[in-house]
Amino acid sequence: MASFSISSSSSFSTLRKSLHPLNLNPISEIPFSSSSPLLQSKTLTLPPLSPNLKTLNYSPPQSTTSTAVAAATSSPQSLKSRLKSGETLYGIFLLTFSPTIAEIAGLAGYDFAVVDMEHGHGGISDALHCLHALAATNTAAILRLPESSATWAKKALDLGPQGIMFPMIDSTKSAKKAVSYCRFPPAGVRGSAHTIVRASGYGTDEGYLSHYEEELLIMCQVESEEGVKKIDEISAVDGVDCIQMGPLDLSASMGYLWDPGNKKVREMMRSAEKAVLKKSGSAYLSGFVMPHDGAEQLRRRGYHMVAGAADLGLFRSAAVEDVRRFKMSSPEQESDEDKGKNGKEVADEKYWSE
Repeated sequence: MASFSISSSSSFSTLRKSLHPLNLNPISEIPFSSSSPLLQSKTLTLPPLSPNLKTLNYSPPQSTTSTAVAAATSSPQSLKSRLKSGETLYGIFLLTFSPTIAEIAGLAGYDFAVVDMEHGHGGISDALHCLHALAATNTAAILRLPESSATWAKKALDLGPQGIMFPMIDSTKSAKKAVSYCRFPPAGVRGSAHTIVRASGYGTDEGYLSHYEEELLIMCQVESEEGVKKIDEISAVDGVDCIQMGPLDLSASMGYLWDPGNKKVREMMRSAEKAVLKKSGSAYLSGFVMPHDGAEQLRRRGYHMVAGAADLGLFRSAAVEDVRRFKMSSPEQESDEDKGKNGKEVADEKYWSE
């Protein structure tokens, strides 16, 4: 094994830069020849075992090293760049803090996932596992804070999410504070540990300080009657990128806790939406799908980000429906289905491999 020595801090800096991921050529630096059996792709055609099965084409995967390099060098567009290009993004809220569910959400094709520390049971450590899972599927992660504070924002931002969501913003003052929690001094009050935290690749991203503001999506959640009255001012605060509407808390603040679809609540929601959208260059608009207000309706009204579901809600609905189907069926019905028109037993069809 080759050995080397470091005689000075400058030589160490030179060595560290030479090993920086951005300086690696994914083609020339991989020590594999084209004759390697791992890199020779062959196609194996399997005969169909049944008329119901299609022919399968199998290609051996590339080496794990080349796959890892390809994944590391791929750089999907950020949420902010996609919003600037005019896309309408569709996402999900994650309250289970399950990395498996987070990974499935990413593989399903959601544009973003909000890891919800406000209403979910988990904290920063739990959120980190979900961020790892989402990163593996190139899915943008947003962290919703339990409260709008400098401490929570600092810990969340150090994990490196693409977006951060501040709850209960009801004035320009609270919006400006939220933005300041995301900025390093002198522009803000964010504590600095950028040389060792995940957001900067644990210090390997030497350009982090120059580009993090451009890539971070700052979302302020307006979810009270007082906040809606000032929403045009809140959306105009420098640094606020997106307004997240909160219909449930808004309805509660208006005295309609169990009735978010109330006419008065819907009228206030429409008024708030128009106030945000009417200003050119103002913040983007984000919202939740509700039983009375579907994803397509939100998109038609101009929402730029739509959260269509929560993981807990999806599982609850699937589980309840699964039990309902079983409970609604009866042994007599199943017995009738096994008999033909003449009351004779219907022979089981052969399984495809028999």
